[in-house]
Amino acid sequence: MLDAAQLENSKSMSIIVTKGSLDWAYPPFILASTAASMDLEVTMFFTFYGLPLLKKEMNPKFTTVGNAAMEMPMMGTHIAMPNIVGVLPGVGAMAGTMMKNLMAKKGVAPLEDLREACVELDVRMIACQMTMDLFEYSPEDMIDGIELGGAATYIETASKSDINLFI
Repeated sequence: MLDAAQLENSKSMSIIVTKGSLDWAYPPFILASTAASMDLEVTMFFTFYGLPLLKKEMNPKFTTVGNAAMEMPMMGTHIAMPNIVGVLPGVGAMAGTMMKNLMAKKGVAPLEDLREACVELDVRMIACQMTMDLFEYSPEDMIDGIELGGAATYIETASKSDINLFI
């Protein structure tokens, strides 16, 4: 627990998490867990397509379409996947598997471990109530320890944060 002097000097960060695909799920959890480990107070607000990252059974998909910057290291070089290939059935799943294998090979923590680290580091995770209602999720679908809130809840936090990120 922080004492009064530490609280006075503490920094805070808020992150709006709006996307839930595999490649978009990593940055908010990496940044949140890193900031929390550096004693920043961190709040994550999960809304729209980012909300499924709070589901007990998290299964983010990977998409290559619209991701022209994606280059995979293959055969001693980097190969970009043309968007037209991404629309073929099964390519997204194949690319997702390749990405997960590459991450494991390079020692990148699985997404579930990063989320658990955030829980253990007391990162405040807010599920957008409007999005919960819109997509018909119930609190029972979500991991334990989250709170429900709306835009006003996030704005109240963000207005007091030193760092605000939109991911």
